[in-house]
Parts: sequence; structure tokens; C-alpha cells
Amino acid sequence: MATVRDTTYNLLRDLGMTTVFGNPGSTEEPFLAAFPDDFQYVLALHEASAVGIADGYAQVTGRPAHVNLHTAPGTGNAMGNLVTAWHNRAPLIVTAGQQTREMLLIEPRLTSRRATELPQPYVKWSHEPVRAQDVPAALMRAYATAVQPPSGPVFLSLPLDDWGQPADPYRPPRTVSTRIAPDPYRLGEFAAVLAASRTPALVFGAGVDRAGAWPAGVALAERLGAPVWTAPAPERATFPEDHPHFQGVLPYAIAPLAEKLRRYDTVLVVGAPVFRYYPHVPGDHLPEGVRLLHVTDDPDEAARAPVGDSLLGDAGLTLADLLDLLPPGDRPPPPPQPAPAPPEDGTPLSPDALFAALARYWPADGILVQESPSNLSALRRRLRITRPGSYFTMASGGLGYGLPAAVGVTLAQRDTGRGRPVVAVIGDGSFHYSVQALWTAAQLRLPLVVVVPVNQQYAILKAFADFKQTPGVPGLDLPGLDIAALARGYGCATGTVETPEQFGEALAAGLRADRPTVLPVPIRTDIPGLL
Repeated sequence: MATVRDTTYNLLRDLGMTTVFGNPGSTEEPFLAAFPDDFQYVLALHEASAVGIADGYAQVTGRPAHVNLHTAPGTGNAMGNLVTAWHNRAPLIVTAGQQTREMLLIEPRLTSRRATELPQPYVKWSHEPVRAQDVPAALMRAYATAVQPPSGPVFLSLPLDDWGQPADPYRPPRTVSTRIAPDPYRLGEFAAVLAASRTPALVFGAGVDRAGAWPAGVALAERLGAPVWTAPAPERATFPEDHPHFQGVLPYAIAPLAEKLRRYDTVLVVGAPVFRYYPHVPGDHLPEGVRLLHVTDDPDEAARAPVGDSLLGDAGLTLADLLDLLPPGDRPPPPPQPAPAPPEDGTPLSPDALFAALARYWPADGILVQESPSNLSALRRRLRITRPGSYFTMASGGLGYGLPAAVGVTLAQRDTGRGRPVVAVIGDGSFHYSVQALWTAAQLRLPLVVVVPVNQQYAILKAFADFKQTPGVPGLDLPGLDIAALARGYGCATGTVETPEQFGEALAAGLRADRPTVLPVPIRTDIPGLL
């Protein structure tokens, strides 16, 4: 007779989930015993890294990824990146071991006391099956929940003695719809408002990239003659940034953002919240006389928006339908944004000089994963993203995501056969939150290049302290960190670079390598403006 474990592995096969990301613990070993040859186990040295790697992998493949965690302590370790996965809308199926059912009443060591509550509210569904035989059906429900919009992580707590129990008859997997079509009547109202607008503008968010809707977004912008902004603090790129309609990324504070929208009478926001703000700079959310239309596949996102009229719908389907409804217009195209002035010469490099060099040597089909908050403005100013699926970062604002996510993105490029080169830009502060992810990259022999701008400080926090007039904050300097030595210790190639020419040579060599390369780059210690 088939066991619960047998049936669960068969279901995972049928769902195409034969890669497991994790860090094994005693409560998971009955599930992992005699691990099947047709499955791949991706070992991370910390549970937060396991979640971050799985998040990057799921976003590239477009399919759910399975993360296997250790009961309460392991789930607790993973929570920071689970929060990010929730905000990134990464479809993760997170399973965690639980103590033996026969002992749960007396709460022995490693019991997860309130297992289903621990990951909340950052999972779409959290469950511990009542019977061992319910494990496969719970996994199927978890899959269906994770992939339906808004996609995101789910959690299952699974007692360790369930796996050897006899299973119910096998039920093949079900399929579920993963896209919401917009209401035709409401869509017609939106189209009429846009057609009558004198000065419309478009604001695109990560949902456009997730939906594969760059072509529809470009076509709509050109049909309307409208400028295109990226929503504040985007986790993915949304529009070709070398297109003449592209205006840049909106600031993430209320008053400055509203000021950017003052010149328009209608703003269509697609695939983004309205809006992602931080820090608090009070003001009107919209200038007087501006109407905002909001397209999202997340009812909560629509409900919490402080302004605007909403339409529930997939970003790609909605953009395509709007194109069908809108007649060609005669509005002149917006003036293109001016190119930034050349960066200053000298060493140590300024952030602008470093990222100008990165743009100069950037591979045509490269993918950027970034977690360098204090240098983000310079990075986005110098390196234009021009292809879909080419930019990943954390929607949550939490550090420790970028490095493991880059490992997952690179692994997904190999496993899918796409083979696009991946470059991570990780600040020297962020680097240490999940530094152990380098070991996984080295063991998998992934050709990931990690560029580390080294300013020996939490510069973004110094910028925030300046902005909020809070002098004397301790713990904002980071002396004595040897990034190259750490990288070598984890099995990576490395070497400090100090000039643009050295950087270009090292980047090219790293992208040709058969293991990860870490490139610390000393940069100036000037504190950037927060907004």
C-alpha cells in the first residue's frame, strides 16, 4: 500500500515541482529519507537563504517553488524573506516539519506550538492537516492557492510521523485559472475616461512584468501619446527604459509623488499599489483635478488605495483590452528625459562612476538583481533596463533577499535553458544578511557575478537620519569587513577592483566563469539624498 510520502512525491512530480529548497532538520528527515533520484535538493545554509533562493527561482520560472523548513525555529529564521516573498507575490509552497502527533499534547522539544499562526499574516493560507492522509490534498490546495491571483506563499505544517502512514487513493492534480479578466463594463468606463483625457499618464508596476505585458504597455503608451512612469520602489522593471516615453521612477513619498503628477489630468496605474510610500512626507495624494484609475488583480490592494477608482484584472489582459477599445489619438509624444551628465573621474569611484561602468560593460541580455538601497538612485540613473524579466529586488524593503534571490535567478536560468547572465549589486551592509547564500552558488557552480559597492556604512540609514533630523544614531558604520576573504571562504572567485577598466575586465571574466565571482568595489562615502 502506498504511503503518504509516496503519494505526496507523486503529486509533486505531476505538479512539476521536483526541486526542493531547504535546510534539513530532524522533523523533515522522514520526508527527505531516500530522496528520489529525479528530484533536486538545493541546500542553503540558512532558512532565510532557502526562501530567497526559491523566490528568485519561482519568479523566473513562473511556477511555484517548494521550500522545506525546520519546524518553529527554522520557520522563524525564514520569516524575513517570507515577508519579502509575500510582497513580491512569489508563489512559494512552504512546508515545515512538526513534532510527532502522539507527543503534540505535551509539547516536546521542537514542537511548533501554534504552527499555523507563526507565518501569518505573510502567507495566503496556513494549515496543519487533521489526518496524515490529508497531506496530499492539502498540498494540492496549497498549490492552487499559491498560483491564483494575487499569487504568493502558502504554509503547511506537517507532523514527522505522517509520512509513513497509509495513504488514501491517489488523486491527480487539478488545474486552476491564474488570470482575472477585467469587467467589460468597468473597462469601457476606463477607456472612455482615457480617450477624453487631454494629458494622460501611465504608471506601471511589477504586475506588468509578471504578466509578460511589456509589448501591450508600449503599444498603449504610444496609442495615447502618454508618458510612462514606474511606480515607486518597484521590485521588477515595467517598461523599456530606453523608450522615449519613459520618464523614470516615481518618488516614494506622498507630496513629492503628487508633484510629479501635477501636469496630467488622468493617471492610469497598472499592476502596482497606489502607492508604495516611505518616508512620510505629508501632502495631498493627488493634485487637484487629477483623476486616477487603478488596475490590479489584488482586491486588498484596490481596497486600501487612498485615492482613485479601481478595476480588478490581470495587467496583461487589461492592457490588451484597453488597446482594443481606444482609438488612435493625436497627442504629441512626451519629450524624452535628458541623459545624465558624465560622472566624475577619480578613485574611489563615485556610485555614478561605478554604475556607468556597469552600463558600459553590461551584457545585452543581462539580468540585474539589486539590494543596495543607498546607491539605488545612481544605479537606476546609469543602467537602463530594456528587456522584460531583467530586474529583481525586494518589494518589502527588508534586507537579506538580494543575494540568495540572485542565486535562485541564476539557477533558474540554467534549469530552464535560457542561460541569461545574472549580475547582483549588493551593498556591503546588505551582503552580510544572507552571505551564506554564496556557498550554495559555489556548490552549484553558478556563473553569478556579485558586485559589492563598499562604503563601510549603512549609508541609507545615515540619509534617513539626515532627512528626519535624528543625529547621533549609533551602529551605522561597518569597519573591518573583508568581503574578498569571506567570498574565498565560501568558494567564490574574487578580487577588489578600483577603476572602470578593471571593473570591465573582472565583470567579463566573472560571466565566463564556472563559479560565482564577488567583486568588492570601494566607493566614495558621500551620503545620498533620501528623495
